[in-house]
Amino acid sequence: MNESIRALFPAATEYTYLNSAAVSPPPTTAVQAVMSQLNDVSHHGTEHYTDWIATKDRARALLASMLNVGAEHVAFMRNTSDGLATIANGLDWNTQDNIVSFAGEFPANFYPWRRVRDKYGVELRLCPERDGRIELGELKSLIDERTRLVTISAVQFASGFQADLQHLAEAAHAVGALFAVDIIQALGARGFDLPALGVDIAAGASHKWLCGPEGCGFLYLSDGARRAVEPTLTGWISVETPWDFEDREQPWQSSALAWESGTGCSSLFYGLEQSLKLLTETGLETIEAYLGGLTDHLCEMLAGTPYAIVSSRAPGERSAIVCLKHTGGIHCGEIARQLQEHGIIVSPRNDRLRISPHFYNTVEDIERLVEHLP
Repeated sequence: MNESIRALFPAATEYTYLNSAAVSPPPTTAVQAVMSQLNDVSHHGTEHYTDWIATKDRARALLASMLNVGAEHVAFMRNTSDGLATIANGLDWNTQDNIVSFAGEFPANFYPWRRVRDKYGVELRLCPERDGRIELGELKSLIDERTRLVTISAVQFASGFQADLQHLAEAAHAVGALFAVDIIQALGARGFDLPALGVDIAAGASHKWLCGPEGCGFLYLSDGARRAVEPTLTGWISVETPWDFEDREQPWQSSALAWESGTGCSSLFYGLEQSLKLLTETGLETIEAYLGGLTDHLCEMLAGTPYAIVSSRAPGERSAIVCLKHTGGIHCGEIARQLQEHGIIVSPRNDRLRISPHFYNTVEDIERLVEHLP
């Protein structure tokens, strides 16, 4: 990858930073943009308020382009949890309904549905993990005519398994269910064509593969999902003409903005715009191919070492996340601690060591990691 890109990420030179599935450092251009907005407010108050809104709209358009959807389909949230909780709270549940998901989902894609289970008596059906994979046939077998929602992560946080979203969407739609996807562990390491995949709902946030600041979550709603889900966390932005403070009975926005209650943190959108511009200009297909090469190199280097690769590397199932286990029983937390002593940053997740390079990493980073694995 271009050295000019790496130069924008100080953490990539101060550390061997291989932890983008947790938090990716923002580029210096994003940091400078955040500071520019704060300085603007400090010196000028609301004088340039329209610039803040325009920046947020540009960030929304960039994000929408990465999903191949219109900007009117994207609402900003605080985080992924807010997006999925909004869906859980906005559907009209029946005690005979069921939700189908995966047992190993990140908690953001579990707790909203657990609440629905506990409050409304809806059945929550969870497919187990099989050797680091989700057997899609097994998950599909849980779907029936009472299934109201199928929900899964595009890429699993604890295994790196990448699901066949189009296949699952077809199974959900065959029984009239909505299909929701947590895309936080994928978008930025790759792009999406959500309409072509059949995704009705997608939620994510900017602080992982999008290299943005924390606090910029987002929610995508298809036309069908907008009709099925009621906006429940509403505010002054949610109505058709927000600046008309007199008409309190005006209709909700016809776009995803009905789910966006207020203005949010303007400075963060300045940073998000710069991060999204960098990813878009580099090219998401280019980034995806580059990360495929880096992670393939990692897996090749691990041959003959006491490390088993948990993550599927099959075509269509591999991602930019590689999870390992030490075959001699060294706990992943201890391995991560020892690597940190050498300035190598990775994450222990469950009983696995998770490695997640991004486009600012190099082959030398991968080789240094393997060299220092205990």
